[in-house]
Amino acid sequence: MEAVRLPAAGVNAAERFTTRVTANHRLSAKAFELTLVKPLHFDFSAGQRLRLEFDGVQRDYSIASAPAEADLRLCIRQVEGGRLSEHLARAGADVRLAFSGPFGYFTFRTSSHPAVFVATGTGIAPFCAMAGSGVCGFTLLHGVETAADLYYRDFLQARATAYVACLSASPPGGPAHFPGRVTDYLQNRLEPRTYDFYLCGRQDMIRDTTLLVDAQFPGSLVYTETFY
Repeated sequence: MEAVRLPAAGVNAAERFTTRVTANHRLSAKAFELTLVKPLHFDFSAGQRLRLEFDGVQRDYSIASAPAEADLRLCIRQVEGGRLSEHLARAGADVRLAFSGPFGYFTFRTSSHPAVFVATGTGIAPFCAMAGSGVCGFTLLHGVETAADLYYRDFLQARATAYVACLSASPPGGPAHFPGRVTDYLQNRLEPRTYDFYLCGRQDMIRDTTLLVDAQFPGSLVYTETFY
């Protein structure tokens, strides 16, 4: 396995914009989708993120919408007591926000190797942007606790060669559901060969998956985006 180390995105390279909320849609008890006006001249690549600002607090969120879409959509986990996520969860239409961006290098790269997308929770967002921009034929593992947290399942399932919902806290809910973590599926179910792995989610998942890829899928590349 070769871990691909990409240059860090610097703040000075990004522009600052203002926007407003046009819709706030609850995805589950834990997450919601915020739709924002896309400012003129804000360009980004599928998989990149932006940095929202409010009351002195800044948080990075991957963009779930494709670059060609008219609006910006963010898939946000509501953190209890979180200074920004709690505010955004209550934000109604026409609430104004500031953000900077785009940031990051977590973008899809054409390759002769099959792509395996691995997400936990709201880490599914950049894969929605990639799929919306025309990427298809990938294997996607989405690790969540219950089926209620499988955001964008129908959209992604239609574009994936294989879509596997990895449910860690409930029994399987259908033939496409795997009762366990994404690392359990990779270790026991994924055919051994060389892949391009794209990992987005919590730091412990990325660490454990990278070690597993090193042990079981030699020659594979790993691209990562960590959610904190």
